[in-house]
Amino acid sequence: MDIRNLNLSVGKRVLVRDLNWQIQPGECWCIIGRNGAGKSTLLRTLAGLRPIESGQVYLRDKPLQDWALTALARERSFLPQGRVDAFGYSALDTVLSARHPYQNSHYWENNDDMDLAMASLREMDVADMAERDVRSLSGGERQRVAIAALLAQDAKWMLLDEPASALDLGHQVSVMQLFASLCSKADAQQNKAVVMVSHDLNMAYRIATHALLLMGDGSWQAGPADDIFSAFQLSLCLGHPIERFTHGGQTIFLPKN
Repeated sequence: MDIRNLNLSVGKRVLVRDLNWQIQPGECWCIIGRNGAGKSTLLRTLAGLRPIESGQVYLRDKPLQDWALTALARERSFLPQGRVDAFGYSALDTVLSARHPYQNSHYWENNDDMDLAMASLREMDVADMAERDVRSLSGGERQRVAIAALLAQDAKWMLLDEPASALDLGHQVSVMQLFASLCSKADAQQNKAVVMVSHDLNMAYRIATHALLLMGDGSWQAGPADDIFSAFQLSLCLGHPIERFTHGGQTIFLPKN
């Protein structure tokens, strides 16, 4: 994915100015910024769910707006920050819906779709809830079903808006480790690219290979995680002093009192 001179705004406010950014398979990007800095707006633009104001987004050297929707759904997946379940679908049906882009030759899901959906539910530790109405699930359980659907979609580029929200600590860690593993498979041809919004600096730093800071005034910084996750740059980006420590062999970020 190649982003060239992209500009984003809301009303008269410029969120991102002249963003030039490349995302390669095998990379795990974390987008960091204050509330209202444009993180979700940027993700929705990259997903093709928001018109491009100016600049261009290329996916596999093809302009994003030139992709047919079904083909695009096989290339990129998108996990929004929140969702409303209007209908009483089961968790399994919710995950199976992510297989629709692959059903050109048949109307109903086949055994392979079913196997992949169940494997995704097991990966997210919700296989025992496969027949449950998604409206009856807790917020964390529903989030894990949504991530299972993302896995079943099996797209190369994964765009995630706060994927660990609503999850308990154990599932936060396992989910973030899973996304890291998807970017670092032994077979480089199978590597995915993950772009996620996260407010948890410590969790993000554990898995991110790269980071994009949205500074809130249209400016931005992008690069390898070790370069971008500095106390100075994070403090400037988040509008609050951040300290960086090393403890027990791990890097930890804490806000200053």
